[in-house]
Amino acid sequence: MTISVASDSVRSESSQVSGRFEQESNPVSVSFKKASPTRLRAVGLDERWLQDRIEEDPGILGLGDLQLLRREQSQPTGGRIDFVLYDPDQEVRYEVEVMLGVLDESHIIRTIEYWDVERQRYPSYDHRAVIVAEEITARFFNVIRLLNRAVPLIALQLNAFTLDQSVVLHVTKVLDVWEEAEPEDETGGGQVDRRYWEKRASSGSLAVLDAIVTLVKDLGRAPRVTYNKNHIALGTTGYNFCWFHPPKAAGHMHLRVRVDPIARDELLKRLADTSLYVRPFQRELITIKLTSRDLSERRQLIEDVFKICETQSRTDS
Repeated sequence: MTISVASDSVRSESSQVSGRFEQESNPVSVSFKKASPTRLRAVGLDERWLQDRIEEDPGILGLGDLQLLRREQSQPTGGRIDFVLYDPDQEVRYEVEVMLGVLDESHIIRTIEYWDVERQRYPSYDHRAVIVAEEITARFFNVIRLLNRAVPLIALQLNAFTLDQSVVLHVTKVLDVWEEAEPEDETGGGQVDRRYWEKRASSGSLAVLDAIVTLVKDLGRAPRVTYNKNHIALGTTGYNFCWFHPPKAAGHMHLRVRVDPIARDELLKRLADTSLYVRPFQRELITIKLTSRDLSERRQLIEDVFKICETQSRTDS
């Protein structure tokens, strides 16, 4: 029996390739075959078989280009965690539990317990708890959503299909911590004034803030700066598109800008060619650390970033 694997990201890439093929070549005849949904145990395959496939290619899960750190690692509290996977680009570790059939309470508890143990053992990394099951019912989906407010949890539903003598696996992400996180606008902690931050933040970080506000003015827009206890927000006539988190001592500014996913990918590619600290965050955010020197040396690039974000904040609002 042969195995084929698909995920949401793979399906998206395949459709793009198909679209380009249709545009660049003459139409060709395409055969149609019907795949039948099944459960892995119904075709003689067990949980260990599925674990072997994930070990061979963690990309099956659709979480990106991950490295396998450990499989069935013994835990101090008892039991074994199915997988610990690592994303070196984002410095994120994924604690993954796999089960066949319908998701149950013990599986949820075990996943969270293993996640908690790993994050305490390796606190320098970000950690995500990942549940993989063949069926996640509405009841447990609601439970997971509640837990997601305190635990960075990702739920993946595994769908299996038979096609001729092959088994096709397709993984769908039904819950992602990034998609469920609170928007920055809703976590400000109450409004304050400029003096509040002058007492709590470094002069170097606030200099970056002021330089960016000036940059927005130079774009021909009137900046709207809102000082909150947890962050400083920046917008113009639309929604806020930038949030600043000034450090107490460091001379840089930690900030996040909002931009739609398509434009974000393009900006990330351009920013990746620099030495700046840049990371994607959630679905539509980019995390950046900037100094006054960065603003001076990369003025045009940073201006382009803010121009795109500011424009979208008005056209999408």
